[in-house]
Amino acid sequence: MTNMTNNKKVLKFVEDSAALACPDKIVWIDGSVEQRDALRAEAVATGEMIKLNEELLPDCYLHRTAENDVARVEDRTFICSRKEEDAMPHSIVKWMDPEKAYKMAADIARGKMKGRTMYVIPYSMGVVGSPFSRIGIEVTDSIYVVLNMEIMTRVGKMCLDELGENGDFVKGFHCKCDVDPEKRYILHFPEDDTIISVNSAYGGNVLLGKKCFALRIATYLGKKEGWMAEHMLILGCKRPQDKEIKYVAAAFPSACGKTNLAMLIPPKEYLDAGYEIQTVGDDIAWIRVGEDGRLWAANPENGFFGVAPGTNEHSNPNALAATKKGTIFTNVAYNPENNTVWWEKLTKEAPAHLIDWKGNPWTPETNADGKHPAAHPNSRFTAPAENCPCISPEFNSKQGVPLSAIIFGGRRATTTPLVYQSRDWNHGTFVGTIMSSETTAAATGAVGVLRHDPMAMKPFMGYSVDQYFQHWIDMGKKVPADKQPKIFNVNWFRQDEKGDFMWPGFGDNMRVLDWILDRCEGKVDAQETAIGYVPYAKDINIKGTDVTEETLDKLLYVDKARWAAEAEEIEKYYDDNFGDKLPKEIRENLETLKRNCAE
Repeated sequence: MTNMTNNKKVLKFVEDSAALACPDKIVWIDGSVEQRDALRAEAVATGEMIKLNEELLPDCYLHRTAENDVARVEDRTFICSRKEEDAMPHSIVKWMDPEKAYKMAADIARGKMKGRTMYVIPYSMGVVGSPFSRIGIEVTDSIYVVLNMEIMTRVGKMCLDELGENGDFVKGFHCKCDVDPEKRYILHFPEDDTIISVNSAYGGNVLLGKKCFALRIATYLGKKEGWMAEHMLILGCKRPQDKEIKYVAAAFPSACGKTNLAMLIPPKEYLDAGYEIQTVGDDIAWIRVGEDGRLWAANPENGFFGVAPGTNEHSNPNALAATKKGTIFTNVAYNPENNTVWWEKLTKEAPAHLIDWKGNPWTPETNADGKHPAAHPNSRFTAPAENCPCISPEFNSKQGVPLSAIIFGGRRATTTPLVYQSRDWNHGTFVGTIMSSETTAAATGAVGVLRHDPMAMKPFMGYSVDQYFQHWIDMGKKVPADKQPKIFNVNWFRQDEKGDFMWPGFGDNMRVLDWILDRCEGKVDAQETAIGYVPYAKDINIKGTDVTEETLDKLLYVDKARWAAEAEEIEKYYDDNFGDKLPKEIRENLETLKRNCAE
């Protein structure tokens, strides 16, 4: 296909990429159904994808990656800023000098598209034409990448039209090369609006619109331009007592119920009363100050890139429903009997015969030792967001949605109550910086070790953490106090003396969300404690649950001695990682916590 744009910057990027990688031909992705169908047919013909049962899973496909290429590789992920301190301290994502990184990547990718096609994907993060949106161009030698990007982003000629003849864009260069893990690199150049990914073909490393652009590059753009890119779901809550739908953004580390909250189904009594949760986004939020002075959020993505194992009719029926058409499954098991897919916990009983994610025959006995699951534990589905039964009517809004609340959460067996509210924006920022989860025995062999994950952004910041904290403080100054979202922390994972969870979680989290929105509306009081405002037990509705009033009191209890120890641990974390670079407002809130716990 011929060029679809006169934008000289785009044309130069495509020419330079082709000159380096030497593809046999170049195909521009126009976003048409005809082209997409032809690419799917080609991928099936080459064996790169398997077409699934058209009646049971219309327009759905299965793809397998190389066995050495099944997850994001944080230890091979780099921020390439001119100064090292602008990328540090990062305990996960490393720094590399940009000059060295560009040369290394070029040496790895040189000539590696010979015999292959280079696809040029113009895409928009966010609704095309929205003040929130940004255009990217990804070049890739992978049909799989093209077809996934067509689900995850808005792709096609309209993106180039939006760019015009002189518009700037985020450059993304992806080359599968030899899928060699020793030469696998995901490189971000925030100052140059550039991403390079070599030697991977796994979604999280090669769908460059997702974590690479929508978080790592976008955090830097946001700092420069005065907005925020956050690892947050966005949901709307429709309540019979409210005149309008209220919107909430929430950040959780992995395995803390983020997707379940984004697509929450309220308990029956709430449904009967007219409550409804509407999903705006399940993973990423771009947040700006609106014309009315409030913070408005938009989801820059167009699909869900979800973890398959554990997703089922009980755990997340809305996510499961989203996968029923137009979806690409990666590294799940294949059921040859009915030409569908399967993964652990999809059904109570595994089918008798499957082909596992590696392409080998599998029976339930194969996994008798628990080490040979049918689907890879990080197997994925890439599903169109519009499939989701609870997708928000505002999903395609160019304005985004106004935020009433921001919620942080972690996985803590003790110490942190079910829910508490920060005193103000700066205190809420402090609460975000101390987000942490306790490791489980299964994960590390050591129980209760704290893994700090500030704002659930540890692997996703495009610049240094201390500057990121400062940016949060600065954003608060842009919004009048009476228009700032209220900031809360939740902990669904508090345990009793026997190690059992005290809160039912899942749909019952609606009960906590209800209290949060009542607080935003000024409809309920709260008790001030050493850590912030905690609900009065009478204001959390536990009717119809197994939670007793005594248990609820324990769930809401703030133990000053435990929090005094927590404050010491936080101080050590700050000192070890940030030293005197920690913003003073954060340090002041730590001192307040220490003082409150000593009283």
